[in-house]
Amino acid sequence: MPLTLAEAAKLSNDILLQGVVETIVKDSPILQQLPFIEIVGNGLTYNQEKTLPTIDFYDAGDTWAESTPTFEQKTANLKIMGGDADVDNFLKATRSNIQDLEAAVIELKTKALKRKFEETFVYCDSETNGKQFDGLRKLIDTTTDGDQVIAMGDTGATLTLAKLDELIDTIRGGKPDMLLMSRRSRRKINALVRAAGGMMETDRDKWGNFIQLWDGIPIGISDWIL
Repeated sequence: MPLTLAEAAKLSNDILLQGVVETIVKDSPILQQLPFIEIVGNGLTYNQEKTLPTIDFYDAGDTWAESTPTFEQKTANLKIMGGDADVDNFLKATRSNIQDLEAAVIELKTKALKRKFEETFVYCDSETNGKQFDGLRKLIDTTTDGDQVIAMGDTGATLTLAKLDELIDTIRGGKPDMLLMSRRSRRKINALVRAAGGMMETDRDKWGNFIQLWDGIPIGISDWIL
């Protein structure tokens, strides 16, 4: 499995790099779970499963029908994201008596980087801005009759715990690594659980942050989900 940013930082002796990675990851449920890989070239081509081969029962002597899976080839082009964080040498030398000025500037730039990535990760469309990558909403089928959306009726409806369980059950091969949602959705789940006389399960992540879980699945909060 590809390395997460947090694990990759352990392989570096650069104190600045480790500090930047920690600042990015510790408050970002997305980056805590998201794996990263190094590639050679300017893009990654991968095959996405479309249909499975068919299976049937046969009598002895029957001719077996050939059936093969089908795939759709996808390409993700590499994008460059970053920002300049210059600190004047004079200011660094004369204005760091209370707080390390360079460290403060880098920390704030790092937080801005995290927020920009999380915003892009959810809704970005490379057809609108060719310098950015496609976000999750662009990569999935958002139509209500697709198998990646749980429809709540023609005009929508209030979230229920049963619908949340239905959403989780659409994931095949095991439970999802995280339920990513807005703060409003988390408040709604908390209200539903309390109304049912229950309590949300809680735990700590590897950074010591308290997190809530539903059905044993960590709930991640994104301020960029509408």
